[in-house]
Amino acid sequence: MKTKKAVVAGHICLDITPALARGTDISLLRPGSLIHTGAADIHTGGCVANTGLAMRFFGADAVLAGKVGDDAFGALVSRALEAYGAADGLIVERGGNTSYSVVLAPEGADRIFLHHPGVNDTFDEEDITEELLRGAALFHFGYPPIMRKTYLDGGNTLAAILKKAKDAGCATSLDTASVDPSSEAGRADWERILSRALPYTDFFLPSAEELAYMLDRSLWQDWQARAKGGDVADCIDLLREIPPLAEKVLALGAKTTVIKCGARGMYWRTVRACEMQNLSAVNAADWAEKFGFESAFAAERVVSATGAGDTSIAAFLTAMLQGEPPETCVALAAGAGACCVTEYDALSGLIPLDGIRKKIADGWKKSSGKESIC
Repeated sequence: MKTKKAVVAGHICLDITPALARGTDISLLRPGSLIHTGAADIHTGGCVANTGLAMRFFGADAVLAGKVGDDAFGALVSRALEAYGAADGLIVERGGNTSYSVVLAPEGADRIFLHHPGVNDTFDEEDITEELLRGAALFHFGYPPIMRKTYLDGGNTLAAILKKAKDAGCATSLDTASVDPSSEAGRADWERILSRALPYTDFFLPSAEELAYMLDRSLWQDWQARAKGGDVADCIDLLREIPPLAEKVLALGAKTTVIKCGARGMYWRTVRACEMQNLSAVNAADWAEKFGFESAFAAERVVSATGAGDTSIAAFLTAMLQGEPPETCVALAAGAGACCVTEYDALSGLIPLDGIRKKIADGWKKSSGKESIC
């Protein structure tokens, strides 16, 4: 059964993922080197494709609003969305270049991205039309750190996009992306940007590493030093370091935050009931003044983390639109992430929400990660 209408907007790209065997040392990449790979998996990526198509898979009436160029990669993205009956909201910019990523994802290791933002950099509030928002209960926007126009003006454009959705009667949600410290986005004042955007954001869903970079740079630097080039999520003190970040997010104006902590799980927190009253998408009594940490579920196998965060968000938002309380939404999100990592792309490993519910009810084991290991 379809849920209320949702609009998923923002970043879309083409992901090219060559199969890399476990133990492949991609640090050896250098001029003149050659590393053998398997066949490449080519699929749509970015928030719009990953979260939007996953929401449709989970039963949501999701409309996808991403921007591509009129080039060969744009044609591939369009055909891919057409196969799901989800290309109607696609915006084609004449003469523009479609965004793409080369995703290096060796088995058992975190991913490395080679990314070209393309026409995502020109996305602004004019791309969100009244027709697009008409009848929508939820507006989800993703990846401002790799969408230049949304951060270049100190967050005014990002705030305008979210405010436009709020004014149309939508609940709003916002996801982020990794920030390259050496890039223009890495030099942006993200606390200022979020201070403008989060008052129009009901659900803020960043990763811990992204959030620390934006709001607590010294903490982010500490995590990098602890990780020594490994997975930062493994070195976070979940009980001591994540709750203060959540409190800061809520103080900046968001109503609910879910902070993704990689293979460890996710921390979530909501505001007081009086601040939830105008959020028609949920029952304020069910959602107000709650918090918790949902440990990750054990995956049957781990092939790639590509899209795991996006599909977790898709499960969370779809369950929210179905009227589930936050505890259930977060549990289903964790389950979706554990399913996603079993395949190279974001969608092939997913199972319906009822299947995730059944696995949880049947005693799905949690992963063995400790609360703090560094």
